Amino acid sequence: MSKPLLIGITGGIGGGKSTLSTKLRAEGYEVYDSDKEARRLQNQHPVIRKKLIALFGEDIYNLEGLNRAALAKLVFGQKELLAQLNAIVHPIVKEDFEHWIHLHSDQKLLFMESAILFESGFNLLVDKVIVMTASEEVRIRRVVKRDGITEEEVKARMANQSSDELKMAKADFVIHSDDCHPLIDKMMKILAELTADSM
Repeated sequence: MSKPLLIGITGGIGGGKSTLSTKLRAEGYEVYDSDKEARRLQNQHPVIRKKLIALFGEDIYNLEGLNRAALAKLVFGQKELLAQLNAIVHPIVKEDFEHWIHLHSDQKLLFMESAILFESGFNLLVDKVIVMTASEEVRIRRVVKRDGITEEEVKARMANQSSDELKMAKADFVIHSDDCHPLIDKMMKILAELTADSM
């Protein structure tokens, strides 16, 4: 049996990754949300829990699980600490993704949504990459509305991410989700091409 074609979905904040994932699921495709699964694993996986407590202290977990606000403050601007955090979490997310692929090995196409696809090395796990992008103005408007934060806060988050231009240079497909042209048409065109590749 041929193995599924694996497609990564990435792009900067407000670029439309989650919207694309939602539309793919509505069409019956399986999408692994690496950010969501990383959060689940950080709360539940005993190895991650043990290593994060060793690195950041007992207070990094509370009754709800990982104290994300405290963690974000600790690693903000601390490249070395962030690298240590990623070295704990990313390999276990990779294992989890590989297990998920195995569970869905009857599919022709499988998708992984990841904001840090290239930064985490998850791009090496997929066969093709779709980058979702939009103008800065559109992205800022979306995130302000979605997260209830200020324009300045969105810009600060954007400044912490690698640019869409860098991502687009490494992508197999780029979708401009500019609100003017229906995303579904662009998605269907790419799906047709990917389905042909998976034959």
